[in-house]
Amino acid sequence: MKRMHVRRARDLRGNMTDAERLLWCHLRNRLFSGRKFRTQHEIDRYIVDFVCAEAKLIVELDGGQHAEQMEQDAERTRRLETLGYRVLRFWNDDVLTNTDAVLEAILEVLARFAPHPSPLPGGERE
Repeated sequence: MKRMHVRRARDLRGNMTDAERLLWCHLRNRLFSGRKFRTQHEIDRYIVDFVCAEAKLIVELDGGQHAEQMEQDAERTRRLETLGYRVLRFWNDDVLTNTDAVLEAILEVLARFAPHPSPLPGGERE
């Protein structure tokens, strides 16, 4: 089963939608807020569009077919949230026509996640 998911994720990375490609141009190589994002990454039994593991943030892009599978998407979101992830969903059209607003929404969530300073200030130990 794991091998099948790896193969599927690889296929999805090679066949990104226009919206996924556009967003990936902003998120890849730590270009966005210095955060590492992965694309088409397996979490639990799902392959998510984008994930920033350090911030436990998943970004999902939905095309028109998702209007007919809203309950499945809601269940997927609930399951990922039980694993400690925050899930943001955007319509492909929003990414293509209002990229700045989508990036701003992602940045807003990332700003709430402030990694613990390392080393701790004043030489304190945990």
